[in-house]
Amino acid sequence: MKKHIGWIAGTAAAALVAAGAITYAVAEDGGAGSTSASTPSADSADAGFARDMAVHHQQAVEMSYIVRDRTKNADVRRLAYDIAQTQANQRGMLLGWLDLWGLPKVSADPPMTWMGMGGMASGKDGALMPGMATNTEMTKLGTLSGKQAEVFYLQLMTDHHKGGIHMAEGCVAKCKVGVEKSLAQGMVDAQQSEIQLMADMLKARGAKARS
Repeated sequence: MKKHIGWIAGTAAAALVAAGAITYAVAEDGGAGSTSASTPSADSADAGFARDMAVHHQQAVEMSYIVRDRTKNADVRRLAYDIAQTQANQRGMLLGWLDLWGLPKVSADPPMTWMGMGGMASGKDGALMPGMATNTEMTKLGTLSGKQAEVFYLQLMTDHHKGGIHMAEGCVAKCKVGVEKSLAQGMVDAQQSEIQLMADMLKARGAKARS
């Protein structure tokens, strides 16, 4: 398990190193002020994915920092740190791309409208998109400690990753900017690997994913 976690940590580090190059590539692929037809519009899949995944990632970062302070288990703390660092970095890139394209970071349309799913995520109790934890669940995580916090975090993050993978696959299919599609595919691959890791960690604690 430690070897697997180490691989994920290496992947996170590689993503951080590549961030500047990827952002530059997006600017070249269709930056703000460009006359290129590849510059995304506000209602494009590229812009929609950037906005929605930034929100989705922000909750994962918050969740990970909560559990980091609720357990002393080294493996869970390391996983939470890796997820927080990777997704905070990716969130920064997504918002940076919107700036490069001269597009707003918020939209009046419901989340995931760009996927044809606008309104399907009700936003009930703060869960704006599939896989996101509710406000009640986030509060509960902050009240648990030790093994209970570890299990609940792993269950919440498994659901969160499944929702994130679905959205990233939507970008792979619909986005036009090449490096954004590549980032989305990287999210799919990394989060699928983390789901398997979290399944093993749950099993080791006598638990399993909620769905």
